[in-house]
Amino acid sequence: MPDTFYTTLRRGVCDGTIVPYIGPYALRGAVDTLSGEPMPADSESLILAMNNGKPMAPKLMYEFPRAAMNLELKKGRSFVNRFLSRIYGEQAWSRAPLHDWLAAVKPSCVVDINRDTQLLQSYAGTPHTLIQGISRISGTEYRFRIFHHDGDSYREVTQEAVDPSLPILFKPMGSPLPQPSFVAADADYVDYITELMGGFAIPLFLKEHRKGKQYLLLGMRLTRDTERMVLSNIMYDAAQPAGWALIPQPTPKERRFCAKLGIEIIEADAAALYDDTVAAAAAEAARVVGG
Repeated sequence: MPDTFYTTLRRGVCDGTIVPYIGPYALRGAVDTLSGEPMPADSESLILAMNNGKPMAPKLMYEFPRAAMNLELKKGRSFVNRFLSRIYGEQAWSRAPLHDWLAAVKPSCVVDINRDTQLLQSYAGTPHTLIQGISRISGTEYRFRIFHHDGDSYREVTQEAVDPSLPILFKPMGSPLPQPSFVAADADYVDYITELMGGFAIPLFLKEHRKGKQYLLLGMRLTRDTERMVLSNIMYDAAQPAGWALIPQPTPKERRFCAKLGIEIIEADAAALYDDTVAAAAAEAARVVGG
């Protein structure tokens, strides 16, 4: 893959034609500032952190929502929410390099399926709109909350009051800030994805904004059905081709899924986007493979 290709991707992210879609491995490099332990973000590390470092039964280790559902049934929904709030809202973490890059370029729209606050920190001094996913909450037909950040603090607003000129941060799986809310257990996903498919989990202004956009998947693995279903519904109305996914050593399942959505797989780590040395190495490897 020519190094100029990564330059083109960066330009698209900066000018808003390409929307970054961030998964768990985008948080590589973020560590506890006291212990040096990596931030738990992918399914396995989250399960171990939630279960005091102990593996659960193999069928539960398969995916975090399944393990979270098991512990919710035993200890209550508040247990899972407290765990996620503590991990992502109370512990101090160093910055992930990808988030430092996003903080520098500040794309006009970012989709982040992680539950941490690094993306929010990247825009802390910049007015923006935050969409926070919610689930299993009565009294509303929607599965989101919207917050306006004025460059200093958040306040909740209606979708009619949103300034469409501001950057949009979409956290479909929730976050501990500004109000703790998470889509985590199987029951959360069932509710959220059902409403996502029905059009009630995405505000109207984002539905308009996403039309004709391309996406760049960073730190994503696409081997689990829950994340694949969320992605395919969020990407509705994308351009064709729909975008690119930086996935080292993709599986046949990932290749088939991306081909179905019109996403081109680039066999490289997400670091190729923000690290010129990594991008050049990836480009040389692609040239050698291609002959």
